[in-house]
Amino acid sequence: MHKSYSNIALFIPCYVDLFYPKVAIATLELLEKLGCQVTYPLAQTCCGQPMSNAGYERDTVGTTKNFLNTFKDFDYIVAPSGSCVLHVKDHSPSIPCLESEQYATQHKIYELTEFITDILKIDSIRGIYPHKIGYHASCHGQRGLRLAAASELHETPFNKARQLLQQLEGLEWVELTRKDECCGFGGTFAVTEEALSIQMGKDRLVDHISNGVEILTGGDMSCIMHLQGIASRNNQNIQFKHIAEILNEAIS
Repeated sequence: MHKSYSNIALFIPCYVDLFYPKVAIATLELLEKLGCQVTYPLAQTCCGQPMSNAGYERDTVGTTKNFLNTFKDFDYIVAPSGSCVLHVKDHSPSIPCLESEQYATQHKIYELTEFITDILKIDSIRGIYPHKIGYHASCHGQRGLRLAAASELHETPFNKARQLLQQLEGLEWVELTRKDECCGFGGTFAVTEEALSIQMGKDRLVDHISNGVEILTGGDMSCIMHLQGIASRNNQNIQFKHIAEILNEAIS
C-alpha cells in the first residue's frame, strides 16, 4: 500500500453515529478492504451543520475549532456523508488564527465515493450483488461536491457512485424518471416545511417503486432516513442501504 493512504481519518456524522452505526462500520471495513489504514479520532463530534443551517452560524465556532484540532494531523479525512463534507469545505465559519489549518482541512476532506474514485483512483469494484438498485443523488453531494451530473446544467452525464456500483456482478442499476430530484429532507426544512417535505419524499419514492427498485441507496443517510420513514409509515415494500453497505457486502 502507498504510504500516503496510511494516515486517513474517518469522520462519522452524528446522525450516522446515533442512528446508523452499521454505516460507519461498513465505511471503515470497505476502506480497509481497499488497502487503507484508517483511524477513528475519538474527539470528533458534530461538524455544526444543523445549527448553521438553522441560522446560528455563530454557535458553530466551537464545533469548527474542535473539528480542525481533531483532524489537522491527518493526510485525508473521509466521511460517508456529502452534506457534512460540504459544510466543512464551504460553509463552516472562518476561525481567526486557524486560517492555515482550516484551509488545509477543507482541501483534504472527501465524501466516500469521491475519495475512492478521485484519490484511490479505483474505477470499479469487483464483487457480487444481485439486486435492482435505485440511487438517490443527494443535493449537497450532487450539486455541491459535484459527485454526479446535474440535469439542469445539460452536461455530460457522470455519477461516481454508479461508476463503483455498475461493475458489481448481478447488480441492475435502475434508471429513474427524475434521477436528480430533491427528496425534500433538507435538514431543518423537513421541520419548518413539513407538508412540502413529505410530499417531495413521497414523489421520490413513487419514482423508485414504479421503476421496480428493490433497494434504494445513496451517499447520505439523512436523505435515506427521510425516505425510509415515509416508506415505513405508508407500508411501501422497498429496502434502504447506504452505498458503503452495498459495496462492503459485495466484496466481503
